[in-house]
Amino acid sequence: MELRQLSYVEAVARYGGFTRAAERLHIAQSAVSAQIRALEVELGVTLFARTTRKVALTPAGEMFVARARRILAELDGARTEMNEITAVVSGRVTVGATGMLGPYDLPRALARFRDRYPGIALRQRSGLLVSLLGALDQGELDLVIGAVHAEMPPRFDALPLADEQLILALPVGHPLTRSGRLTLGEARDEPFVSLPPGSGQRWILDDTARSAGFTARVQYETDGPAGIRSLVAAGLGVGLLSRSAAEDPCGPAIEIRHLHPPPVHPPIGVIHHRDRPLNAAAQSLRHHLVEMAGPRPDPAHRDEAEAGASLDP
Repeated sequence: MELRQLSYVEAVARYGGFTRAAERLHIAQSAVSAQIRALEVELGVTLFARTTRKVALTPAGEMFVARARRILAELDGARTEMNEITAVVSGRVTVGATGMLGPYDLPRALARFRDRYPGIALRQRSGLLVSLLGALDQGELDLVIGAVHAEMPPRFDALPLADEQLILALPVGHPLTRSGRLTLGEARDEPFVSLPPGSGQRWILDDTARSAGFTARVQYETDGPAGIRSLVAAGLGVGLLSRSAAEDPCGPAIEIRHLHPPPVHPPIGVIHHRDRPLNAAAQSLRHHLVEMAGPRPDPAHRDEAEAGASLDP
């Protein structure tokens, strides 16, 4: 029994005759007839009842065609998977990432991906979320990694990677450190350090301050969480900072206070465009990023026992 015989039988059953099947298969009708006749001899059954007017499956033929179709479908699936593997091995992915990814270790995840798929050309761009989503719209990026805001346009879809908290970062010895947990309103008269407008962190600061009844006076802008921490440590202001950035032991000394109510930080996720199908390489990277994230912790179980602490380098 040969695979081409299965294909010929399925085609005759599908198109209702030897002539139409041969036309669809682009081979001679005599070749189709000869192969099916040889298969019937091998099996010892008649698969088709032939008359001068029509060709119909016998009961044995119906059973055989059902199995043949399953076999052919499995073969098609195998070809598709092999094509995807080939595409992944030789693919290209361009990913954009914001500067505030919380506890998600993107460099480590990308390094693991490179080891796993050394043939993929991987390119990364950094920037504010609004500009990266614009690049995603234009097809310049395959994926964006950043905060997944509830107000994100529906043309974007995302898979979560990590959760994050925002705290108030203060210079060491600042008067507000005498309090335990603060409201953001208690810092209304302070100069703020923040990311520029258009960033998720700036949007959260402005929205949280607005809810507290004031407008945050941003005197210093920087391009990332390390910059916020450095400027706060230098005594130039206070700022909202991700807990993971504030607790990084390599940064300059600051003090932190948890805010009540806590500012809502959206989850970090990997974002793609719904209307632009991902190539095989980009699909593999998205799956890998989620795999590297592991299970997300329950926010209700986070330890906030220490309301404030001095963080030394």
